[in-house]
Amino acid sequence: MTEKGDPSQKLYTRMRLWEFPDEYVVEPTDGSCGSCMEISRKDGSVKLIDEVPDCSSVRVPKIQKIFGVIGILKLLAGSYVLVITDRECVGTYFGHPIFKVSSMKFFPCDHSLMNSTAEEKNTEAQFKALLNVAETTPGLYFSYDVNITLRTAPVPERVTSFPALCRTQPGFPQ
Repeated sequence: MTEKGDPSQKLYTRMRLWEFPDEYVVEPTDGSCGSCMEISRKDGSVKLIDEVPDCSSVRVPKIQKIFGVIGILKLLAGSYVLVITDRECVGTYFGHPIFKVSSMKFFPCDHSLMNSTAEEKNTEAQFKALLNVAETTPGLYFSYDVNITLRTAPVPERVTSFPALCRTQPGFPQ
């Protein structure tokens, strides 16, 4: 997303998550006619598709409203999709709404665990326990329109000549 809110780069603000037995499908529902994102439950791979796959009596998906995909986390033996399941508008930043994540959820792409050793499954269970804690940790803020991780103060010209890694703000991971 660009700082000025380029309309061609607009992020989706409302989505529908379709949980099929073999894949997750994220469908934009905010009035746009954009592509859907398909995430394999076998290995966590992602691809864009034109429409939601057909449902049948064998492939009955669970459907829920989400407000964003934070990312896909690859652990030892499996991948997890992290989505925002609820949000709260807490203010504005230069006229752009800022949201606080009220709830988020990890969805497992755990078919890869089938071929894991007992030790890998045990380690994965420990990672899952940490993910459960992360789901309930407050304090994640975001905006669909503006990058809120950048400083607004002007940077002196002499500083811009340093490599980007040296210019990062303290407190942000490098």
